[in-house]
Amino acid sequence: MTRPPMLSAAAWQFDMDAHLNRFVLPSIVPRLPRPVAHFLGYRPPGHVQRKIGSLVVIAWAFVGVFCGVSIVTVVGAHVPVFRGVDGAATTIGSFGAAAVLEFYTIESPLAQPRSAILGQVLSSVIGVAVARLFSLLPAARFAALRWLAAALACAAATAVMALTGTVHPPAGATALIAVTDDNAYHIGWWLVAAVLLGSVLMQATALLVNNVQRRYPMYWWSPETVGSFWAGGRAATSATMTAAAATHGDEKPAPPADEGLECPDPEVGHVTFTRSALSSQQLTAVGSHEHLRVVITRNAVVVPDSMFLRPEERLMLEALSERL
Repeated sequence: MTRPPMLSAAAWQFDMDAHLNRFVLPSIVPRLPRPVAHFLGYRPPGHVQRKIGSLVVIAWAFVGVFCGVSIVTVVGAHVPVFRGVDGAATTIGSFGAAAVLEFYTIESPLAQPRSAILGQVLSSVIGVAVARLFSLLPAARFAALRWLAAALACAAATAVMALTGTVHPPAGATALIAVTDDNAYHIGWWLVAAVLLGSVLMQATALLVNNVQRRYPMYWWSPETVGSFWAGGRAATSATMTAAAATHGDEKPAPPADEGLECPDPEVGHVTFTRSALSSQQLTAVGSHEHLRVVITRNAVVVPDSMFLRPEERLMLEALSERL
């Protein structure tokens, strides 16, 4: 007898944001003075981002990568506790890959602050923890199994980043470096502080350079709406009324599918994402998913209420809307 698909292990999934986003405090960036908010990635409603050519993008990426890597390297070299074997400066090579993401492919979800900072820090913690665990073995045994520790650290870091929504490819290298690089291994838990400091410095540089002619970040925590828990009774009352209407067959018409239910998010720029909903009568009449659709217009995207969008999918729809 075949088990129902949803009971199969292959159908299991976990989305931390579905449980956490409602408790995340809404962004205060839109309330800051306009020049400050601008360099924190906020653009007011109706703002149209000026298009720039690829050569200008490359030029700004060159400036950003040069400045970002220089600052991280110089500052790290002047912190005594970050010095490795024989007092040599510890160079965290993964910041080179991070710089490419944070100064060139700045629209990617992998380059946003949540991933760029938390992904690096979590991976450094895992890398150091695995290295310390294997170091409990005799020295000769640890040397022989260092390859295993490196693989385990990178694999565990990847899994943790995926579960926490903080995937940042250079962070996989950070976990690897924590085990295989002698200088990084020598400073132990100070590597976590070095990675945190470097990530913050890289982000500060990215905010200054990328917001001169472009926009960064696209969001700070998530492109989805956050903070519904703190919205108070109004959101709770609205949800209760909607549930009651569905339960008791309320005849009050639902918003048309093309109009939707607005879900404003000040972190997502000037493209408005809305949710379309169907009444219980409409759902009965449709009887399938053939009438569920995504509508993309200039500065507006409407998606079915039942559709979950990953960050990269939301950014793709936003980019398409801006090009219309």
